[in-house]
Amino acid sequence: MPPGNTASHDEVEPHEPTPGQAFSLENILSGDHENIEHPTAPKEALTPTGGWDEETAHENVAQGFCVECEDQPAQIFCETCSDNFCEVCFAAQHRKGTRKRHATRPLSSPHDKRAKTEEPQPANGETSANGNAMHVDEAAEEDSDEELEQAAAEASSSAKIDIVLSSQPTPGSAVGEWFVERAKFIPVRLTLEERKYLRLLEAALNVSEYTDKIDTIGFGLSKAKRIVHQIRELCAILSGLVLSADYKQGQELFQDRDFQSNEKFYQDIFELGRRHKIMNPDKMRSTYGKLIYILQDSQTPEVKDLLNFSCVKPIKTVYSVLEQHDALDLLRDDLVSIATKEIYSEGRSRRDIQKDIKSKERAIETLAGKYARRGFSEEQVRQCLYSIGDNHAFLRTNRDPCERMIAYLKQYFHPTHPQDSKSSLAIKNGKGGARLTHDHSKQYAYVLQSLTLWREILHDMFHLWTLAESDLLNENVPYRLRDTGQGLNRVQAAPKTSRMMHAILNRAQRSIGSWVGSSVIHMGDHNVPNALMFIDKYSQVYRILLPICNTLAQIPRIAENPALRSYIDDEWGSPEGLTREILADFFRHGFDGSGAGNYFDAGSCIDGRLTSAWNWCSTLEKKRFFPIFLLSGFIGFDGEW
Repeated sequence: MPPGNTASHDEVEPHEPTPGQAFSLENILSGDHENIEHPTAPKEALTPTGGWDEETAHENVAQGFCVECEDQPAQIFCETCSDNFCEVCFAAQHRKGTRKRHATRPLSSPHDKRAKTEEPQPANGETSANGNAMHVDEAAEEDSDEELEQAAAEASSSAKIDIVLSSQPTPGSAVGEWFVERAKFIPVRLTLEERKYLRLLEAALNVSEYTDKIDTIGFGLSKAKRIVHQIRELCAILSGLVLSADYKQGQELFQDRDFQSNEKFYQDIFELGRRHKIMNPDKMRSTYGKLIYILQDSQTPEVKDLLNFSCVKPIKTVYSVLEQHDALDLLRDDLVSIATKEIYSEGRSRRDIQKDIKSKERAIETLAGKYARRGFSEEQVRQCLYSIGDNHAFLRTNRDPCERMIAYLKQYFHPTHPQDSKSSLAIKNGKGGARLTHDHSKQYAYVLQSLTLWREILHDMFHLWTLAESDLLNENVPYRLRDTGQGLNRVQAAPKTSRMMHAILNRAQRSIGSWVGSSVIHMGDHNVPNALMFIDKYSQVYRILLPICNTLAQIPRIAENPALRSYIDDEWGSPEGLTREILADFFRHGFDGSGAGNYFDAGSCIDGRLTSAWNWCSTLEKKRFFPIFLLSGFIGFDGEW
């Protein structure tokens, strides 16, 4: 009650819950669970809400954190603004106008003060002058200082970042630490036995209605009752998994409700599902999100206290397996680049291909015999090598289309002077749905930097995915249910993922030398509610670029048909003219800031570039070159090639 008010005689003092209403696992799983109340829940949490049950008022920024992004330690104090900023956000907020001249001092050294009279330079040499800012809806409230410092240290460690993001060593050359760093985030390929459990997990998730029941608007459902529903649904899934895998063990679980005794089974089966998804982004498209949200709820303190165990364990990686068996030297062996290389067949003779296959097989057998030991069989060594090879296959499918599009851009278009109007990439706000106004040279640079950034993100996607899961499953970073304009979503900050994105963005900016447009990274707001949405967005890049690249590669073959060659010559003048028109249209309107549901949510921000590309895909059938896509075998941006 409000301070100063006295209790009336009609009010009833709180009383201890009866044994039948106690907040225990047994009572939650019983038939009479509607009247159970959480003993430690505040009064407002026990009251049915009239809106979104996780919506809370915006709280003040925690002391010592950046006032802009709210989840990174403050490093600079702006005396003019009287606010604390991290380096990245400060550079973004003070890159133009009079703000460039604001007086600042580093928080670590209060006496070191400088007045800015020119373009601000990064304190550590890693952040570009333009910088970038991450907008988050709400900061992680209880993330420990140790975790934040560790995340910041990992992201700001230029040596490790450069190793991870550098090009793959060529076969036969010295590999150094490249494979050691990358292997930390490469999941191990599933074995045959694990695939059986994977099918079991997928079947359970397919029939589960967990998110439908839990992530509801919440009218009449208090936060405490929502916890009860979470536990009941989670236990039903856990019981079904055990019963399917071992009937006798499942019967025992139904009787004594001892979920803790099956802790290892649950951790293993959920881990292999996560591992399979990371290695195969096109799989589990309707079940992975449900899996992550189940594990996210299982990490809440209330659920963990009742189950007495955690369903989450670290992903099994190549590095962790080799480290466990003291075989990390395998990753420093120069033969590993040959044993894991991707063998290309395009434009090569059968003899050369067979020669590469045999050399790869010899390298695999040599390494298997050399590093196998007691408790670590040759088959396990091969499994690790195959997993690294799977990573290279992932890069070829996802990253290489970006490189091919960059090559097309440089081949068919001049950076500053277009040959004619058809070769110009200039766009104007309001024309053709464009949200931006760029002349040819600015649009050329804008497209180049966007494709370069996508390439860098996809090159290190496994690392980003690992950090994204770490943010999603962090019990100290709570989420809120909120209507983001795209339905009800779990809004959650992602400090580790965003920090890695800042490092990747800074590297892309440095490699290009300049930056056109906004460098804002949306994370934890209504545009990108959480790290799961972020990963989902960028795992779709190859679905956009690969069909375009394949169609362009098929044009010479299509032109071999006399009738089709006549059609191409009449419409576009030549196969080269057709290629140029497809590329020009994509480079103009696939990067024009369009595609958002309202005027304010698109533009030149990091995520808006991908939104514009998807918008171009949705209008492809209206283009006059669409028949060429169909002739090349195109069946959709979500199809198989």
